[in-house]
Amino acid sequence: MLKINEIYASIQGESSHTGLPCIFIRLTGCNLRCTWCDTAYAFHKGDDFTVEETIQKVESFSLPLVEITGGEPLMQEEVYPLIDKLLETGYRVMLETGGALPIDKVPEKVIKILDIKCPGSGEDKKNHLENLKFLAPHDEVKFVLLDRADYEWSRDLLKKLDLPSSIQILFSPVFDKLDLKDLSEWILEDRLSVRLQTQLHKVIWNKNATGV
Repeated sequence: MLKINEIYASIQGESSHTGLPCIFIRLTGCNLRCTWCDTAYAFHKGDDFTVEETIQKVESFSLPLVEITGGEPLMQEEVYPLIDKLLETGYRVMLETGGALPIDKVPEKVIKILDIKCPGSGEDKKNHLENLKFLAPHDEVKFVLLDRADYEWSRDLLKKLDLPSSIQILFSPVFDKLDLKDLSEWILEDRLSVRLQTQLHKVIWNKNATGV
C-alpha cells in the first residue's frame, strides 16, 4: 500500500523536461526538513492507494510522462513495484529524490532527478554522494540555491565531483529568495556548464498553488 498526498496533471515546471505535460504522483512523507521547503503539506497528509489503484488514476489523464515525487518517494518500499508497473505499462518515468537515501534499487530506465542539498537548506550533511555512481546518462543532478554562498559551494563541489558531461546539472534558485538575473550572471561569469532553471509552475499559477 502506498501513502499518496496527491496525483494530478500539470506542466512540468522543473528539470530539462520543463514545459512538458506531466502526471505527478506525490508520495507522503519526507526524511528531510529543508529551510525553504515548499511541500511541507506532504509530510504527513495522504491517502492509501494500491499500486493498481494508482495506475488507474494515472491512466485517467492520458499522458505519457509521469513524475514520482514527494516528500521523499524512496521512503516507501512500495514505490518500486509502482515504478516497475509504470515502466511495464509504457510510461516514461521520472523520479525526484532528495538525495539522502540510496538510489541503487531504482531501475536504470527511470529518469532520476537527484538533489544535492546546499548549506542553505540546513540538510547538506545528509547528502548521500555515493548515489552519483548509480546515475545513468539521462539522469540529472539538481542544486537548489538560497544565496551566493550556496552558489559558490555548489560550483566548488562540482569541480571536485567532475561528473560526466552527459549528466544534466540544474541550478535552481529558491523562489522569491534568489534573483534569477543574479544567478544567471554568476553562471556566465564562471562559465559553468549548468542549466539554469526556475519553478515554471509557480510562474504560471502562483507560488502557493498546489495540485498544478
